[in-house]
Amino acid sequence: MAFFLTSISHAVPTLQFSTTCFHGELCSLSSSSSSSSSSFMGARLASFPSTFPGKSSSFRKGLVVYSKRISGLEEAIRIRRERELRTSTASQRRPPLRRGKVSQRLPVPDHIPKPPYAGTKILPEISKEYQIHDAEGILKMRAACELAAQVLDHAGTLVRPSVTTNEIDKVVHQMIIDAGAYPSPLGYGGFPKSVCTSVNECMCHGIPDSRQLQDGDIINIDVTVYLNGYHGDTSKTFFCGNVSDAMKRLVKVTEECLHKGIAVCKDGALYRKIGKRISEHAEKFGYGVVDRFVGHGVGNVFHSEPLIFHHRNDKPGFMVEGQTFTIEPILTLGNTECITWEDNWTTLTADGSPAAQFEHTILITKTGAEILTKA
Repeated sequence: MAFFLTSISHAVPTLQFSTTCFHGELCSLSSSSSSSSSSFMGARLASFPSTFPGKSSSFRKGLVVYSKRISGLEEAIRIRRERELRTSTASQRRPPLRRGKVSQRLPVPDHIPKPPYAGTKILPEISKEYQIHDAEGILKMRAACELAAQVLDHAGTLVRPSVTTNEIDKVVHQMIIDAGAYPSPLGYGGFPKSVCTSVNECMCHGIPDSRQLQDGDIINIDVTVYLNGYHGDTSKTFFCGNVSDAMKRLVKVTEECLHKGIAVCKDGALYRKIGKRISEHAEKFGYGVVDRFVGHGVGNVFHSEPLIFHHRNDKPGFMVEGQTFTIEPILTLGNTECITWEDNWTTLTADGSPAAQFEHTILITKTGAEILTKA
């Protein structure tokens, strides 16, 4: 379950101009941008200077413009991307997502251990304690993550036209409590359901309701279970019926980005390498990487440090053997701006373009990372 940033500090403004030059070259002038944050609900980067501080207009006239030649592959990707965006816009015969009826939260038997937040609607603060485990803790993490993966796989088999996300929630809820576990999203900051179901342009945190899935939809199902005092967290985007090629490609590349991010992880590796690797791959296909939602430490606490940024960033810190956290990139077919419904959870792309997400909980080892939520 992704964490939502509320404020982004230490931002370096981005300045970018581009124009097509002679002989198929792209001329551009740009400066890099980075951000870091330790909070979770927040603001957008806003202003960008039109001039350089302390420099006159005569300086601007003398700017050196650098250029690079576009390869045939890059040009083909750009053309395909523009075609996909036109197709996506044209295909908005599909009505925009609307909230359906949300039923009452489902009960959890008294004998099932519950996380501390279950009895309150207050959103817990992110824990500053990194989730680093001993041998016993790793065994419990494996058990929780294995159950989460099994539940997610079963939930995926329910995806088909006419099924409601509320029906998916009921099945997920029952499967989790039958295993003696608690559905972690239920009651977290007042979240009313046991799973997140995010359809089409919903980036994440969709609340299951009475809306029926339609042929051509995509849906991310985000499952977290609390078993023996430990959380296992995972998500996947599924196809509903006949999905367009553009959306299939978005989903495929999003899953590839997750695995490329995992591939850089090991004891001593810098956290920021994850965002760099994900961004490099997404950009090859022209997709946006959402920067508002981050991965997080997970273990006996649902959300803790470190926050894992999926876009390029300068976040300090490095991974430690025995540590667990999630990586959960969200990619969009359009821009990455978002809007949140009045329920304070359901977050959609501002332009209505489709979004896809994949998530795993991983364990850092001496030489790499073990995917704990792999089915």
